[in-house]
Amino acid sequence: MKQVTIVCDGSSLGNGKGNPRAAAVAVLGFKGLWKAVGEYLGNATNQQAEIAAAAIGLENLKEPCTVTLMSDSRYVVETMGGTWKRKTNHDWWKRLDNAAKKHHITWKWVKGHNGHDVQEVADSMARKMAELGYVDQALLEDAVVELGVLEI
Repeated sequence: MKQVTIVCDGSSLGNGKGNPRAAAVAVLGFKGLWKAVGEYLGNATNQQAEIAAAAIGLENLKEPCTVTLMSDSRYVVETMGGTWKRKTNHDWWKRLDNAAKKHHITWKWVKGHNGHDVQEVADSMARKMAELGYVDQALLEDAVVELGVLEI
């Protein structure tokens, strides 16, 4: 099985107020090369965007892989690791469960806004896609080009 790293983040501007704008981004790494994928979610909470970001990363793998999935969301990492119970967002968890089932995944929490190069790209791109209201693929490509070849 290929060994892949996924670093993901979700963003909901106006989370819980009025008309939030949410987006999710996953940055996939294989042998030090990176690709970013995203989805504009519209009216979603920050927690839902975090779940979606992990799902998007896994959904973009074309074959079963051994995955280290890194998220700054303890909600995602602890829930998928079985420590926390699912009380809400069941449809979102179902999507992530479906995306995860064919892979062997190690769920790893990474502190956000702490200088982790790939996490910073995922965070900034999720916020930018939420601001724009759509996924700008060229922006995502430019963001990962700046990472260069980087193994984590």
